[in-house]
Amino acid sequence: MPPLIQVENLFFSYPTQHGTFSNDPILRGISLRIEREELVALVGANGSGKTTLARCLNALLLPTKGRVLIEGMDTQNPANRRKIHSMVGMVFQFPEDQIVASTVEEDVAFGPENLGLPPGEIRQRVEDALREVGLWEDRFRPPHLLSAGQMQRLALAGALAMRPACIIFDEATTMLDPLGRRKALEIMSHLQQVGLTILFITHYMDEAAQAERVIALHRGNIALDGSPHQIFSQPDMLAELGLDLPPASQIARRLRTVWPALPEKLMAMNALQDALPLYPGRDSVVEEQIDNLQNQSDYTPQDSLQPFPMINVENLGHVYLAGTPLAHRSLQDVSMQVQPGSSHGLAGVTGSGKSTLLQHLNGLLRPQEGSVRVGAFDLNQSKVTMREIVKTVGLVFQNPEMSFFEQYVGDEIAFGPRQMGLHQGLADRVRQAMEIVGLDFDQFKDRLTFTLSGGERRKVALASILALRPEILLLDEPLAGLDPVSTQEIRSRLAELRQSGITFVLSSHHMEDISLLAERMSILQGGKVLLAGSPSEVFGQMKVLYRAGLEPPCVTLIAEGLRERGWPLPAGIIDLDILIREVTRVNG
Repeated sequence: MPPLIQVENLFFSYPTQHGTFSNDPILRGISLRIEREELVALVGANGSGKTTLARCLNALLLPTKGRVLIEGMDTQNPANRRKIHSMVGMVFQFPEDQIVASTVEEDVAFGPENLGLPPGEIRQRVEDALREVGLWEDRFRPPHLLSAGQMQRLALAGALAMRPACIIFDEATTMLDPLGRRKALEIMSHLQQVGLTILFITHYMDEAAQAERVIALHRGNIALDGSPHQIFSQPDMLAELGLDLPPASQIARRLRTVWPALPEKLMAMNALQDALPLYPGRDSVVEEQIDNLQNQSDYTPQDSLQPFPMINVENLGHVYLAGTPLAHRSLQDVSMQVQPGSSHGLAGVTGSGKSTLLQHLNGLLRPQEGSVRVGAFDLNQSKVTMREIVKTVGLVFQNPEMSFFEQYVGDEIAFGPRQMGLHQGLADRVRQAMEIVGLDFDQFKDRLTFTLSGGERRKVALASILALRPEILLLDEPLAGLDPVSTQEIRSRLAELRQSGITFVLSSHHMEDISLLAERMSILQGGKVLLAGSPSEVFGQMKVLYRAGLEPPCVTLIAEGLRERGWPLPAGIIDLDILIREVTRVNG
């Protein structure tokens, strides 16, 4: 019996602007087998070929050379493709890209209807799929009113309705909050248990560690293939591939400098927490102090009001579709101040109001309630035009490809300056912006934007705003979809921008990003500011964070775990170097 998926010497090249195929293939001779009921994580740096390989596996893309066989069926044979599409389903990074109908149930029915199935079977498949993902009660809702996590589950339901043998998740957790990510991984595990093969692409090594098998791509080739333990026991090799250890493994590796007996193979946060040692000097006084610190969850630090903020938001409120039956309040009584040259983080679960707040800061939305002042502009004044605002305020959207206008990378980055009439020295502007985000000018300027990886698109989107040289930079999930090396690179570039005097506000589901980049932060819940203060102050409010559906940075989790075991550490530790220093000091 053939394997479910067999890939033989697969090469793939995207077409060039001249209609020929590139001499620099994305995939370079890949061969692999994936059996039924495997749970496989596919990892690799941005541009390594992960998404291209995934799309070759269900015949969305066809090999330039070599073969892809699905249960022995060659994807090159047109007669096989309909069957292959139904056998290998995909859930994309941006699920709205694959939603085509006006209601949830109609969207799930789209695939089975195209198979020509009887109406009774279509109805049963739709119900089974929606109940599987927990959307049956929402079957009559318009998809555009769903949250990001619900949209992802809708896309999954559409794939399940085809009764596939395999489902590929292409960075499907990138835009989800912590609860959404956890739910998505639980669904993948459940689907494997009921007999499906699951292949998921991820940049999060803690997710990859939960798979049975990890395949690492590097420049279009398979560099590593094995169990999570086999893969993550090679940190030097991972670094060469632009990858990293799971966060728990990174922290454990550093903690072994203090406690050499800490077990190996610690790849999950709960396993590391369970392995933490008790403080040998623990006594009732220390316990009482720790309990008191842990129970201080009702204190909300307030931002100190300093004069002349670069951004000043007061009592902002916003209702989408106001005055209609679909009215939805997204912001209520939000206040925030950001000083010139400083950085402010926004955190909250999907639907908490982060993106809506950012869109008020660059004038895409104007205040319905309250006031917004950005730089010299009072955005309550209708006479202030968007053309004036964008010269000062740049917004990098959550889904960067949604804001692309041009076919080629160089033209896309030059688009904004051209619209502003900034033609003199335009090539230098583009080159400098690309250098800031780590894109080689000569290598990328003539690349077709649709051939870019998710991470590369994010870099292009950021470069296109930096080419305008704004005073204020607004970033909506700026590091989502980036591999570990690119994440560190962009963090460093953003830190340099902050040192140069630029003011920025970033929104993120990932607390590590905010802890490393923001001087102040706000937690939003239900459109309201729940907590505000420095990252150390906010992340010290563990109970409040969990109630808001968030998780503190991994370093903070481990520091709090040590405090629970009696170690007299200060609250709100957000930096690994500080954690190691404090543990070393206390350990003597």
